[in-house]
Amino acid sequence: MAAKDLVLRGLMSPIKPMMEEAHRVLEGELHDPSPAAQDMLAHISRFKGKQMRGAMLLLSGKATGAYSDEHPTMAAVIEMIHLATLVHDDVLDGAEVRRRVASVNQRWDNQVAVLLGDFLYTRAFGLSLTLSNRYCSRVLAETSRKICVGEIEQSAMRYHFDLPQADYERIAGAKTACLMSSACELGARYPEGGVSSERDAYGDEMAAYGWEIGLAFQIVDDCLDLEGDPEKVGKSLGVDAEDGKITLPILAVYRDADETIREKIREVYTVPDLDRRAARLHDVCDVSLGIEVAMARAKDLVDSAIARVSALPKSASRRALIEIGDYVLVRKW
Repeated sequence: MAAKDLVLRGLMSPIKPMMEEAHRVLEGELHDPSPAAQDMLAHISRFKGKQMRGAMLLLSGKATGAYSDEHPTMAAVIEMIHLATLVHDDVLDGAEVRRRVASVNQRWDNQVAVLLGDFLYTRAFGLSLTLSNRYCSRVLAETSRKICVGEIEQSAMRYHFDLPQADYERIAGAKTACLMSSACELGARYPEGGVSSERDAYGDEMAAYGWEIGLAFQIVDDCLDLEGDPEKVGKSLGVDAEDGKITLPILAVYRDADETIREKIREVYTVPDLDRRAARLHDVCDVSLGIEVAMARAKDLVDSAIARVSALPKSASRRALIEIGDYVLVRKW
């Protein structure tokens, strides 16, 4: 089965009514009286994609028996925060395409994109404050801090060819896994922690599941940045090499290469005004070896995540959470 079909069957079917409600809430938030702001909000509505993080929150709630009427609103909050990170990421990466349309920074400029990302963050936290419990706001405030720190650390570690894999995973996890982890934890634990030992145990396991799935997702994303098809992926590729970010596939190749190859890799990253850096990496080293190492690590993470949710009571939602792992490993976009 194709990855796209797997996502639709595995993620959406068990939670279709809840996803529809979350979508309705999200659409209601992506509006503003300002014509200029509304023009931009209409543009980024095309960035919403599969709304995977919101789906993971809802599935976690259903699979653990914690589902409430407020879960769709939390899913919408999660998706708005994710949209904000996408807008800001495109500024940081200098990306020109997102979901096969112009990124906000490309269609307008970086200043506008930063402001629009800030708008989305404030709208998301404003919506979270309409919930009956502040637990969601507290969790996502801390998550947003971690995301920002992850981006700061990634910038500080550019051109660091000897970056330990553990540091790479910590930074990559902060960028992507952190929000997925929080989505799954909120789904299982909301309205608060400490209600019962069972609820806390579910929250801990689902948070770990989300982290592992999210880190695997980011590792696959880093592989696609090196070898993906831009038409299938639907966004700018090769941006990591252009920005000096050393991701797991290149870390693995560099670690096992001799000094001659290492020097060539460094030159691809650091020679001024060099074009097509990601493509040139394929000319100076066997990138496929690094991708093999990275994908093996992604599979280990997915296997661990699947083992966690396999302990949950049998349900369509549990099955969907398991199938997410299959999607993460085979996706080409």
